[in-house]
Amino acid sequence: MIETIALVASVCLPLTNIPMIIKMVKRKSSKDISMIWAVGVWVCLAAMLPSGLRSPNIVWKTFCIANIILFSGVTICAIYYRKGS
Repeated sequence: MIETIALVASVCLPLTNIPMIIKMVKRKSSKDISMIWAVGVWVCLAAMLPSGLRSPNIVWKTFCIANIILFSGVTICAIYYRKGS
């Protein structure tokens, strides 16, 4: 039961990145997003990814994959809309 709850949470937590992406797309701006923060978080997630991919723990593996995919979207949007301004 605990593992199931953790697995659901490992997918749900990265989904919170979607509203951030939608907000940037709607406003066509990423002025309120720090580029140092966005790139810094992405670099940390990328550094953690090999551990997640090699882990036998399905919760950690799922979290790492979901987080790098969805936060990549945040970072790409932030850079794209910052470049345009």
